[in-house]
Amino acid sequence: MAHTSCVLLLLTVSFLLQKNIDVNGLQDNYYSESCPTAESKIQEAVNTELDKNLKLAAGIIRMQFHDCFVEGCDASVLLDGNNTEKHAPVNEHLTGYEVIDAAKAAVEAVCPGVVSCADIIAYAARDSTLKLNGTGWVVQGGRKDGTVSCADTAEAELPPPTFAVTQLIDSFSKKGLSKRQMVILSGSHTVGVGHCDKFIERLYNFSATNSTDPSLNATYAEQLKQECPQNTFNTTIEIFMDTITPGEFDSNYYKGLTQQKGLFTSDQSLFEDRRTRRIVKSLINERRFDSQFGQAMRALAAVEVKTQGEIRSDCRKVNS
Repeated sequence: MAHTSCVLLLLTVSFLLQKNIDVNGLQDNYYSESCPTAESKIQEAVNTELDKNLKLAAGIIRMQFHDCFVEGCDASVLLDGNNTEKHAPVNEHLTGYEVIDAAKAAVEAVCPGVVSCADIIAYAARDSTLKLNGTGWVVQGGRKDGTVSCADTAEAELPPPTFAVTQLIDSFSKKGLSKRQMVILSGSHTVGVGHCDKFIERLYNFSATNSTDPSLNATYAEQLKQECPQNTFNTTIEIFMDTITPGEFDSNYYKGLTQQKGLFTSDQSLFEDRRTRRIVKSLINERRFDSQFGQAMRALAAVEVKTQGEIRSDCRKVNS
């Protein structure tokens, strides 16, 4: 693939420093022998950073998705450089890089050259969910870090907030994820924020017959218009994705959809479309959502995993 906007770095990898892994590249308790304290060190570092700024927790969970959908789960989203993934417009508001840096520093201090940045993202996403009072899951390890990061690829692969269900199903299917897993993973929008530019057309320029998206709760739409005036170019205004319990990782995101309070088209369409409406209703059950979210995250974290690659010493750049 030749793109002028890609960063492609060729390097020699020292396989002697890397652990043999099984066929699918992932295992539970992957670091139990090579770095027994890896998970606890990562969680401690994540919690320390989130104690400073809890808003970053939602960013870390989102980062898992944004990483895995582009080049697979290989930490390519972390690479610095001109026109890398993190500089793509779709990643403009992605946050939490400093949390990953802190976690990487923590494990490098005890087990240098052992824990990949891609695995750290997966552990940190689980730990961020726990920090928001969500339910955890067993995270597999064994991912290798990639050496390619391209803004154009991120723009092409990540589904935008304007997607409806048909487009979402197709996008997730290409990554080996089911319709149900797509709806479950969308539940991560129970925390975090959206920005006016991502949904403003729903408020003022929806269609020739409806200036405002009729699938939006009318009162909610008026509230959003107060926050996001017409023709605003302010991309820093933050709107909670979940209007009920925005700081808690729970199932109220789905309840909000039944009230027509999905912020993005990609959110509300999950309830409006008959193919996914029943799934949305079923996930309002807190226990069901809790148990199934972790399973869906494990599936997401296994997308296009690299068994050949490197273990970066600095998550922001490839090894020299």
